[in-house]
Amino acid sequence: MRKNSALNLTVYIIVRVVVLASGILALCDGRIFTALQCLLSLVLFMLPAIIERRFKVEFPSAFEFAVILFIFASTFLGEVGGYYDKYRLWDSILHITSGFLTTAMGFSLIDILNRSENIKFSLSAGFVALFAFCFSITIGVVWEFYEFFMDTVFLTDMQKDTMVQEFSSVLLDMHNVRVESAVLNGNELSGWLDIGLVDTMKDLIVCAVGALIFSVFGYVYVKKREQGWVAKFIPRRK
Repeated sequence: MRKNSALNLTVYIIVRVVVLASGILALCDGRIFTALQCLLSLVLFMLPAIIERRFKVEFPSAFEFAVILFIFASTFLGEVGGYYDKYRLWDSILHITSGFLTTAMGFSLIDILNRSENIKFSLSAGFVALFAFCFSITIGVVWEFYEFFMDTVFLTDMQKDTMVQEFSSVLLDMHNVRVESAVLNGNELSGWLDIGLVDTMKDLIVCAVGALIFSVFGYVYVKKREQGWVAKFIPRRK
């Protein structure tokens, strides 16, 4: 964590120690999948430093702090700690945060090019904001592709199934059907299993909300170049 604040360094050390200890315990208990999740978390923790060196950009302390906490909350607490199942809003909070952070990355990519002396054209603040928003949405869609792939190939249920009470079906020629009950493997259910559709759409919507929020504030930042809180989340060229 190079030159960052003492708080960032402390958090970085704590989360790595916690994840490493949990991975070792899981490996000793024979929980291979959990150990692999911990290993993935440790690898992702190194990404900011790798990206900085490889692409010669500088991550502000606030941005890097948020990224570390996001990785810890999603890959470790979410998957290993089971927070996705324990807390209903956990997944939504992470997706809106991902929309926020990936929009900041989008602003960084286009803004660095826009301010480069080697580029012979200038992009408006509105276009920069639109690009950052679309960049974030694209990342969100790619992630949903990944979840669908994992669920289809490895049966992981990353797209959490939801019980719905009403649905419409062109295939069955039914509209506004109210589901009183359904039977699955001999067990009666109070609803209809949607197999991940509701979760996927909800994730994309909250991701878009996070992206839109940052895009609005980012537009003002690019327009006025005021060094407010937005500047603390936008990576810059070294």
